[in-house]
Amino acid sequence: MNWTLDQLQSFVYSAQLGSFSAAARKLGKAQSRVSTAVANLEADLGFDLFDRSRKLPQLTPLGKEMLVEAKGVLEQAQRLQSRALSASKKEEIELVLAVDEAIQVMAFAPIFVELGDAFPNLKLTIINGSREDIALYIEQGKADLGVLFKSRQIDEELEFTSIGQYRLRLIAGQNHPLTHLKSPTIVDLQQYRQFVICDRNGEGRDEPLVAHHWYIDSYFVIGDLVGNGMGWALIPDHIASAQWYRDSLVQLSADNLPVSLTAEVGLIRRRENGIGVVSEWLHHSLKNIFIQPFSS
Repeated sequence: MNWTLDQLQSFVYSAQLGSFSAAARKLGKAQSRVSTAVANLEADLGFDLFDRSRKLPQLTPLGKEMLVEAKGVLEQAQRLQSRALSASKKEEIELVLAVDEAIQVMAFAPIFVELGDAFPNLKLTIINGSREDIALYIEQGKADLGVLFKSRQIDEELEFTSIGQYRLRLIAGQNHPLTHLKSPTIVDLQQYRQFVICDRNGEGRDEPLVAHHWYIDSYFVIGDLVGNGMGWALIPDHIASAQWYRDSLVQLSADNLPVSLTAEVGLIRRRENGIGVVSEWLHHSLKNIFIQPFSS
């Protein structure tokens, strides 16, 4: 067998994205290179991975089996690369940290103070964005580490490490009819509009609880809309309790709701990248210190 990691990568992306052209765009290569890599892999394996008789290539039964194996090989190669880079890396000179704009950034202050003391020569850059932005920053190499709410399946190129959870609060406007109920039920909520968080592309969406709902890409915009009496929502505690919503929002009991009232928060990085001294320190600090505000 003379197959290569490049061939396996072309095969996996073609299968996951549904076409050789989509895989080529993802990999930044010409479509001919991707299709040739897959064809060479098929020649080395001795059987077809795709049925090309249709408009778009479809995995053959053996192709489905090989997809699982190929993904396993690529993941192992990424772990090997990451460990090798980690072993060779020393203290970073620069670090870019991307933070979900909905996360309570002030909770980072004690860690930043410690970071500055521990690594006085570090050039730290902090950028903000929606949760989808954070993942893209890491994928594109614009940031080294990201902190975000986990709302969907993280891409296989990225490694997600949970650091804690935010409690979600059920909110309505000061004059909304729901505020007259001690503990609203799903039946009660179904009478009114729900605002549901999504990413900026409108693709990564939380599941709505009622049929009448709007998708909004910002918890802060959701808070404003709910405060204006347009509906209800589930939003992180620190936003629901923010001073600027004190006169417009009411927190309601969510005891009768059959849903999880927590939002998982974690760190992401590219699997293939090694972890330097500063990144490792930040990983450890966020997991063991920053987790405390989430659990309160």
